[in-house]
Formats: sequence, structure tokens, C-alpha cells
Amino acid sequence: MSHPVVHFEVMGRDSDRLERFYRDTFGWKMEPAMPGYAMVHPAGEGGIAGGVGGGEGESRVTFYIETDDLGGTLSKVEFLGGTTVMEPTDVPGGPSIALFEDPEGHVIGLVEARPK
Repeated sequence: MSHPVVHFEVMGRDSDRLERFYRDTFGWKMEPAMPGYAMVHPAGEGGIAGGVGGGEGESRVTFYIETDDLGGTLSKVEFLGGTTVMEPTDVPGGPSIALFEDPEGHVIGLVEARPK
């Protein structure tokens, strides 16, 4: 599949509560990445990495789609009726990401593929 889903986020107002809920419910290993945000690493085969966090803003669940060209993909999103929510941004020590809304208002993430 081109453009696979490679990451997810569950964001809310209380990061500690969310981390505890998902850790205790599903046995997910949570690794603190920054204040208010923990990385989730898949156990075994077939899972994808993710993050659980909180703070200001609306609660949301977002999945991230891999692309080779954030800017080009955002241009295509806008041409087809979506809206850029967050321009391409470099994550410290990580990849470049962006966010868009689809025509129904769902926030979807993009992550730039790393060179192989």
C-alpha cells in the first residue's frame, strides 16, 4: 500500500489519565517523550507506533499517513476540498509532520517518509 498509516495519537485534557487508561486497559508500554506526551510502541508484529498526550485544545484521535512530499500532499488535499491545519513542522529528534482537515472536518496527520 502506498501511503500507509504509520502513527496514531489520542489527545485530551488530562495526559496522565489517558496514559494510565490505555496502559492499564491494553497493556501498552508508555515511554515519556516530552511533558504531557508519551510514545506507545507496538508489542509484537502488526501494530503501529503512537502517542497519548494532553494539554490545551480539543480532545481528538488522529492517525498519520506517510508521504514522500508534505507540501505536495497538502496542495492535493486543498485542491480536493481539504484544509491545511498545520503547515509542515519538524518534530525535535523526529520526522516532519503536518495536519489537515478532510472535507468533513476530520483532522488527519501526515508524516514525511524518511530516506531509505
